[in-house]
Amino acid sequence: VQLVESGGGLVQPGGSLRLSCVASGFTFSSYFMSWYRQAPGKERELVALIRSVGGRTNYADSVKGRFTISRDNAKNTVYLQMNSLKPEDTAVYYCNARRIQVVAGTVDVYWGQGTQVTVAS
Repeated sequence: VQLVESGGGLVQPGGSLRLSCVASGFTFSSYFMSWYRQAPGKERELVALIRSVGGRTNYADSVKGRFTISRDNAKNTVYLQMNSLKPEDTAVYYCNARRIQVVAGTVDVYWGQGTQVTVAS
């Protein structure tokens, strides 16, 4: 199983970045996909989530209206489009895959290695 993030970097306040996460080794379309972030000295927090069926999304209040999560099941890829970036968005961004199988009573969770996003002038 692999989740490989890319697209991070240094951007000025107000700028944009698009993160990508390519998945392999599991049935991507069956998993909820999320982006988390962790800033220095802070806990990891959920940024955005997209469901496996229907594509419904959820966002942290701090990024609503600025970030958009999307997925391409044909490419086993989830994206995070980040606009109007702020210095407080600076963090390592992690891709997460999660599947809960209620009947089997199992939860499968996978994490990527993370990609650094730095917002500074």
